[in-house]
Amino acid sequence: MQGIIFSLLAGIFITLQGIFNTNVSSKVGLWYTTAIVHGIGLIGSMLVLLFLKDGSLKQITEVNKLYLIGGLFGVLIVYSTMKGISTVGPAVSISIVLISQLAIALVINTFGLLGVEAVPLSFSKIAGLLLMVAGVVIFQMK
Repeated sequence: MQGIIFSLLAGIFITLQGIFNTNVSSKVGLWYTTAIVHGIGLIGSMLVLLFLKDGSLKQITEVNKLYLIGGLFGVLIVYSTMKGISTVGPAVSISIVLISQLAIALVINTFGLLGVEAVPLSFSKIAGLLLMVAGVVIFQMK
């Protein structure tokens, strides 16, 4: 249940973040906004870390170095989301984001990539993804 609640919260915050950031970027630009929001995020996460220490940096050397570029993905996510929302609007942009997330997660799961346990591909998974695509197409109809 906890995983579902946090996933719902993530979906809500991703959407709000995209809209907030797009509104800021209309005044200061996409790259300035990307830098500003990541700076604010760094400050916020450091403040949380002061009170909720949930790990240690002692084992950072054991982490696959490839995984440390996740922060750069965050930069690309913020920029791409703002650009998408400012171009096609929040509903369509976030719909496409969700479909692309599900599609790449399906590939990662199916092939067991990036340290994730492989899960067999099934017709229902493909059908679910195609239904989402169809839903966005229908959503776009006027």
